[in-house]
Amino acid sequence: MGNVIAAAVVSLDGFVADTEDQVGPLFDWYNNGTVEVYGTDPGRPFKVSQASADYINTAWKKVGVAVCGRHLFDLTNGWEGVPPFGEHVVVVTHQPPTDWPFPDAPYTFVSGIEEAVAKAKELAGDRDISLAAGNLTGQALRAGLVDELSYNLVPVIFGTGKSFFGDYAGDQILLDDPKVIEGDRVTHLHYRISRG
Repeated sequence: MGNVIAAAVVSLDGFVADTEDQVGPLFDWYNNGTVEVYGTDPGRPFKVSQASADYINTAWKKVGVAVCGRHLFDLTNGWEGVPPFGEHVVVVTHQPPTDWPFPDAPYTFVSGIEEAVAKAKELAGDRDISLAAGNLTGQALRAGLVDELSYNLVPVIFGTGKSFFGDYAGDQILLDDPKVIEGDRVTHLHYRISRG
């Protein structure tokens, strides 16, 4: 069974976007290097530093399913029907789209985080599940469903915005020491959640 990994690019003060869903300089590192990397879409290359490429190529190749909420799905138009990485996307929503132009895309719509993770595990087999940051991460943490955090830290302070952990207000959660990869304008911090 793969791991459930809450993952996002984040500001130093913990935000994945500003209050208007703009990412500002958070994604600049995806295009400031010379090494091309790809998610699932061969038409969507990223150019990053060698250190970031090594990290991304290792992590993204392990992902079988991405899980996101309806808000991110709507913001990206479901990545035009092509999963950002992995072979399938599970979308948490109370109202599945009825007029989405990619009805045959490998997307499944469910109504809650527990159902989403269960479906993602079924689809992913022994591969990992990438969980979008925000309220989904908060809900999954509260439910004890997250195994790891991929915290891609960009040197910027937003001051306010959408939190990596959404509205999480649960118990303290201890993490193991991070694996640290220094990229160009990003530091990749990868944590396992302590279970003992």
